Amino acid sequence: MKKVIVTGANGQMGQALQSIVSQYSNVQFEFFNSELLDISNYDNCVSIFEKYKPNVCLNFAAYTNVEKAEVEKEKAYLVNAEGSKNLAKVCWEFDVILVHTSTDFVFDGEKTEPYKINDFPNPINVYGASKLKGEQYIQEIANKYYIIRTSWVYSDFGHNFKNTMLKLAQTENEISVVNDQIGCPTNAIDVCEFIMYLLQENKSYGLYHFRGNKICSWYDFAVSIFKENNINIKVNAIASSEYSTKAQRPKYSVLENSLEDIFIR
Repeated sequence: MKKVIVTGANGQMGQALQSIVSQYSNVQFEFFNSELLDISNYDNCVSIFEKYKPNVCLNFAAYTNVEKAEVEKEKAYLVNAEGSKNLAKVCWEFDVILVHTSTDFVFDGEKTEPYKINDFPNPINVYGASKLKGEQYIQEIANKYYIIRTSWVYSDFGHNFKNTMLKLAQTENEISVVNDQIGCPTNAIDVCEFIMYLLQENKSYGLYHFRGNKICSWYDFAVSIFKENNINIKVNAIASSEYSTKAQRPKYSVLENSLEDIFIR
């Protein structure tokens, strides 16, 4: 039986995986929140690996608040970069496979066609830069790793665009959403199933892109969310320039899937 430890158990990805663990009866999962496993603390990582002796580490722990990262740069880098570095070191030392989720925000959004694995990263905000640094540490240190870049992740769990829209609809009759940022909404459960596929099929280690099959704007995504949930609310399409933010966002961050679309909805 494979033993898998999972960081970030309370986050969206961690909760999504917990909802489908019954599909993997041959795998023993151990879930850890940041209080039990603080990836920014190297000694804490070592002690957990010594105690549980995993075969695989799924790293879902991340600093994901794109806006706050602009003013909390050190915190973002501590988790997304230094935390990834710690896990890469411990996984190398204990001969453990590291699976790490990354983001479309490692790209600048200047392309007009899907980003490929070998396209040059050029993040335009702190969040993207910190996630890219984490990728680089893993590639430098670990010898058994999967880095999965994904985009616009949503689910019924945790903080994400879908849940934010549904919450706003409880109090608002009209909202405005930007229509000039293009990407691909990706279901968190699909990402988890893709990860388990890579592991169970012993796919080659390295960097992968995985995203949903719908290319759209945030405005389009919001409209589809309300339609699917039979919610009647007025949605106004606005330009990014009309919506003030601290962090720049890529105008176009569509990823090209690395493998066949076997889990995409």
